[in-house]
Amino acid sequence: MLMEKNAKAWLCCFSVKAISGASYQPEMSWESIGLILLMTTAPPEKDTWYHGKRLPPIGLMYIAGALEKAGYTVEMLDNYLANKSCEEIKQIIRQTNPFMVGITCGSATFARCLETAQAIKDAKSDCVVVVGGWHASYLPETLLSHPEIDYAIIGEGERAITQLANALTEGNIDKATILPGVACKTPNGITVNAPQFIEDMDEIPYPARHLLPLEQYDRTIEFLDAKPADVMSISRGCVFSCGFCEIRKLWGNINRNFSPKRVIGEIQDLQNRYGTKGIYFINDNFTLNKEKTRMICNLMIEQKLDLEWVCDTRVDLVDEELLELMSKAGCRVIWFGVESGSSKILKRINRNTTPQQVETAFKLCKKHHIKTACSFMLGLPDETLEDMEESLKFAKKINPDYCQFNIFIAYPDSKIYKELLQNKNYTQLDEYLLSVKSNEYDYETLRALQWRFFKSFHMRPKQILKRAKREGILAFIKNRLLHGTKKANGTA
Repeated sequence: MLMEKNAKAWLCCFSVKAISGASYQPEMSWESIGLILLMTTAPPEKDTWYHGKRLPPIGLMYIAGALEKAGYTVEMLDNYLANKSCEEIKQIIRQTNPFMVGITCGSATFARCLETAQAIKDAKSDCVVVVGGWHASYLPETLLSHPEIDYAIIGEGERAITQLANALTEGNIDKATILPGVACKTPNGITVNAPQFIEDMDEIPYPARHLLPLEQYDRTIEFLDAKPADVMSISRGCVFSCGFCEIRKLWGNINRNFSPKRVIGEIQDLQNRYGTKGIYFINDNFTLNKEKTRMICNLMIEQKLDLEWVCDTRVDLVDEELLELMSKAGCRVIWFGVESGSSKILKRINRNTTPQQVETAFKLCKKHHIKTACSFMLGLPDETLEDMEESLKFAKKINPDYCQFNIFIAYPDSKIYKELLQNKNYTQLDEYLLSVKSNEYDYETLRALQWRFFKSFHMRPKQILKRAKREGILAFIKNRLLHGTKKANGTA
């Protein structure tokens, strides 16, 4: 469902004429009123990827908010949820007549992104197609080598896409080619400009949730009893160097935070406008800046927000005093990326945590009535089947309330991805994503192991009783016993 805004902006349209490969020379034409359409790609066709519960695309909502703040008319289409065909996309483009379409793209949806871009150009050849997201940030050249894609956004997109829209509106094509965080085609080939990360996070407006049909989403979080529940972000940037992750290229290696006052303001906005009772703070390291975390928790308590929430963090970023305060402020669950029960493997992936730290963090959470959730990765580099069995044994020892066993997938530009390309010990899952292959296992072996681990952990009487108590006996029988369990990602 597309939502229409009343604001008007003076925008320009482009007719792109190819000149020798990746280079081009745009020809300008003008329209008095323009529209920017932001969209996600349809889900990947392969059943390799577990689609899971679909949450509103908060990153794209931030982009929409920034463009609206700059005066542009914006519409949104979450096509990962709607799953519209290319023919339907063409119809939407003809009906809405956008000046620019921004598409978010991950490596798993790369092929879908190209199909979408081509459909847009087929329907409106002079529409400017801009791609952002994970894949655009890591491998922009792979997108810009296709004629249907005009620009790529590197890293966070609020400022970059707004400046790009401004430059195109002004007819200043030369300026568009040198903007920080923008990659594009020029007569000399593809140009990639390094991003400049936003220092004052509070300049970013609230996500434009009003542009999406929130009633079409399942506004529940499995870990929370409170309903409806929504997602929020409070920070960007990671100071750690885990070998399996390259999120720092997307958000930078310096932690930047929304101010505690801004965080509380957004919570209150969610409560007042959307009736929000629960929140999942989706940042990887919610407690990285403990001082800011304490300030947020104290404000939650002072404002009597009547809120339940869940967050993600590392086991080495919590202590007893902080957990006690978080519990008082409404924290009900913390998700930890444990990754492995083997000290050897944790060192191999440069996690810089130990099983002992995991045990300590879990005990402290239990003491302060915070439930624990965690994930383990299977098939990490140099990991043996014996190491994976050690992870299963450790999972049962720490006994989290929720547990996932995920097959490790190497993403482009991460340290481990580059290692796998060099030593060729991998299974090619699609054009860009890889899984580890060894003398002991391949991807199919890992899938079978994942399912066995899932059953071994979740089908224990203790876990069955815990889940039945949490969900209610009737709901448990209906959802788990009659309809089975979700096999694809190794979680109940």
